Amino acid sequence: AYENQEWYRYADKRWANAIILNDASIIYADGETIPESNIESYFVWIPKYRYQLWDLGEYNNLTEVDNSKPHEIPILFGDYDTKDSINGECTTPMLSGESGNCEVGDYMTHPSFISMNTTGLWVGKFETGYKGSTDKISAQVNNVEPGSIQIKPNVNSWRGINVANAFYTSYDYKREMDSHMMKNTEWGAVSYLQHSKYGSMSSVRINNYSEYKTGYANVLEPTCGYTGKNEECNQYGNTEDITKPWNTSVGYLATTTGNISGIYDMSGGAWEYVMGVMVDQNGTPMSGSNSINNSGFNGSFGCPTCDHDNSGLTELTTGKDLPTNTKYYDTYAYAENDKTYQHRILGDATGEMGPFSLATNDTQTRQIGSWYQDEAWFVYNVGPWLMRSATHSYGMNSGIFSYRRDFGRAGAGSFRVVLSF
Repeated sequence: AYENQEWYRYADKRWANAIILNDASIIYADGETIPESNIESYFVWIPKYRYQLWDLGEYNNLTEVDNSKPHEIPILFGDYDTKDSINGECTTPMLSGESGNCEVGDYMTHPSFISMNTTGLWVGKFETGYKGSTDKISAQVNNVEPGSIQIKPNVNSWRGINVANAFYTSYDYKREMDSHMMKNTEWGAVSYLQHSKYGSMSSVRINNYSEYKTGYANVLEPTCGYTGKNEECNQYGNTEDITKPWNTSVGYLATTTGNISGIYDMSGGAWEYVMGVMVDQNGTPMSGSNSINNSGFNGSFGCPTCDHDNSGLTELTTGKDLPTNTKYYDTYAYAENDKTYQHRILGDATGEMGPFSLATNDTQTRQIGSWYQDEAWFVYNVGPWLMRSATHSYGMNSGIFSYRRDFGRAGAGSFRVVLSF
């Protein structure tokens, strides 16, 4: 059914889109154009599916990348949970580091749909923007403000917000639609659909707009990764010779479909925090590194004296509690280095993107995966929160399969909203 409908056709890489209005009291006739001024947010539908496993992601160190790994990911749509008892299938493990009875070649229902008990997810079409902001500075707000959410092209990406405030901003946005901040497994669900026959099946072009505007794309495919310099192999800026907006033929290259129906900003733009966190040695989700660098959630610190204040703090007790319902976040096993890729959750587009290696240029050394040399640093005690996509200056190290560990602090990270009603 998802492959062939009048207003969407996944078989033709045309994904279903929907909008939320600023003023829902206005009634529009069929075929009438809704003015952009009355559109608050765009969302894209990710239907429930099962995918064929190609790599169990059981990597615990760096070796060499395998550039033959990127391939079409076979998926089958349907409101169906795979089972060990059926030949060619396996029950979705759902847990960090677990493979269950899954083997390469089996089909497995993607965990994001099971955890949310849904037949699909409405995913923000763009990075979340801050309503009313006039530039990248005014869009950096570290508060819980659900009324300030806008998900549109050519707006200022909401940055400078810690994970706790980003989560509760998303959570309180549309409670009747079970709105929430995107989880790491949900990012994986979009990534694998993008690399199926229903998506673009290519490296998603980076949003290299240096002022953090949503929906842009690099005019040229980068040929190098992050170097710390703006150079020909990895240009970024805000002029039309360098970057193009969402509704152009170049802009389409920055979507999950290669056309205007897809999801933008999943490569570059700003780093995006996701709800994916490592647990401490007691199995409790961590807050961050220390009393300065943390998520704003209550929890333990991985390096309490790293802020050099000699406080000896071991947990945050003045922050916000994680939601009581654990379906809103993914948890990862404790580790003390950022190479424990085997702690992935099958389906989250981390460990399965291996094997992993180092990429070194004149100024930088990066950990990368086998899929398009995207950045790949796993969570560990000092950086227990996951971020995705990379930022405008990361060149070919940016991508839909890119990720890194962070403190969860109010830094340069943005976030994305998902509805699961």
